[in-house]
Amino acid sequence: MKVEIQMPEAIRSRTAFKNKFGLREMYRAFVFVPRAMIKMIENSKSKRVDTDFVKRLQLAVTEVNGCAICSYGHAKMALRLGMSGKEINSFLGGDKHFIKPKEAIAILFAQHYADSRGYPKKYAYDAIIKEYGEQEARIILSVVQIITVGNMLGIPFSAFQSRLKGKPYKDSSLFFEIGTLIISIFLLPIAFIHGVLRALIGLPNVRIDTNKTYEQNELNEK
Repeated sequence: MKVEIQMPEAIRSRTAFKNKFGLREMYRAFVFVPRAMIKMIENSKSKRVDTDFVKRLQLAVTEVNGCAICSYGHAKMALRLGMSGKEINSFLGGDKHFIKPKEAIAILFAQHYADSRGYPKKYAYDAIIKEYGEQEARIILSVVQIITVGNMLGIPFSAFQSRLKGKPYKDSSLFFEIGTLIISIFLLPIAFIHGVLRALIGLPNVRIDTNKTYEQNELNEK
């Protein structure tokens, strides 16, 4: 029997960006893709992070970034993997009801990564290393990095698709939508080479914000 997913109204009726990325941000995100892909390939064999967990991370990031086309695509994939429609809609609507306790810190990190636009706080990344160990934490990071890039490309495409349906995004333009997608085609291979060179000289595959914040100080005092 075919199961239909009722997308949250905020996604179905979206006519404005929730997050909008510039080319500089996109390039920085693209640089992390080579090593992130390697980690994902390794994980497909080792199964350190199972497929359901990966899908929940992807849905969490997509909800924060507000990529409509990604929401539909990942929702369908999650449904095929056995996630319930209620669970999927919960993640896409930002509801924490279906978050599993053992996955909570990773989901929160995924949301924080998206909120920080790919520049997470050091204490946030340290938290997933402490909770899951370095190997699993790097896989979680890689999942989040790859879906972030997917969202960055999917967001202007979603706006373009909406424009074709006669519902252009309020804060968008055809130039931005088409231009971003075309330029990204040329940026990807350059960023890929950049990412490989970073790996060869031993640079980390993530940008970390090491500045202490009020929230961190409060956490340390408790």
